[in-house]
Amino acid sequence: MIVLLRMAKNVSYPQRILIIAGPTSSGKSALALELAAKCNGAIINADSMQLYREIPILSGQPTAVEQKQAPHYLYGCRDVCDQASAAAWSKDAQDAIQKAQAQGKLPILVGGTGLYIRALTEGLSDIPDISPEMRDRARADMERLGPEKFHAFLEQKDPVMAARLKPKDRQRMLRAWEVFLQTGKSLADFQGKRGENNEHDFFTLLLLPEKAEIYQKCQDRFDMMMRQGALDEARAINAMNISPVPTALKAKGIPELCAHLRGELSLDQAVSLAKIKTRQYAKRQFTWFSGQMRADYIYGRIFDKRDKDFMDRIIPALTA
Repeated sequence: MIVLLRMAKNVSYPQRILIIAGPTSSGKSALALELAAKCNGAIINADSMQLYREIPILSGQPTAVEQKQAPHYLYGCRDVCDQASAAAWSKDAQDAIQKAQAQGKLPILVGGTGLYIRALTEGLSDIPDISPEMRDRARADMERLGPEKFHAFLEQKDPVMAARLKPKDRQRMLRAWEVFLQTGKSLADFQGKRGENNEHDFFTLLLLPEKAEIYQKCQDRFDMMMRQGALDEARAINAMNISPVPTALKAKGIPELCAHLRGELSLDQAVSLAKIKTRQYAKRQFTWFSGQMRADYIYGRIFDKRDKDFMDRIIPALTA
């Protein structure tokens, strides 16, 4: 399936921003490299996990060889203990876009974190920064109460947000409580007040292969990561003994491989469970992008650079 939903406006490359989005393992990075080579592009990361320098393999960051083929921004730029956010990423992405445009290059944003992309294209709610003191207090409350009692506690303070969340939504409950502590207002009061970004001309290319194709690719890709040294990466993370465990260390096989290193799982069990979790993550991404992403062009297969017909279609769509 290839669907062109909108022809691009008649503008030059430096004025346009290309977004390549889709589930994990759909071929986004490979497509970005091809288009960067053909369109004088600069690649900007829009994946929340690929921000972290300690997990280049497990987060699927472009290799050093690939990064030499085109300018790359916002890959491996944060420490795993540094909590990223859509707001912080959006600001960094704006800076990277300006740098690319100043060099006359086409900014190509690539990633599977839909909320980051939405923050850039549609804007963010005007939520004040959360102080370290309030953030620590919120985490302490969560640790003291546990998720079930914390949800009941949040319901007393902010019933609107509590009604939207479940006890398993630990990070979202923490976010709601942080905002309430900082502002005295419900997070719901800030949501829905976004201002769409009309400064840029975004062109969104969405990769949505069949789910079965994605799931198989996820399995193959994790096997490749293991061959490339994913276990050594997990070993270094495990040795850091970070507490509480940051969000960066809860995704893409890290908990499972660390459990193996602690003797809790065999390696085969850890790899099998990591593959299941990765497929589940891909399914959630597929559902989100299918229902939430406004795309100009939909490509219904995993990208293959040998697909000359597709390349012949997309480049004129970008320049028409």
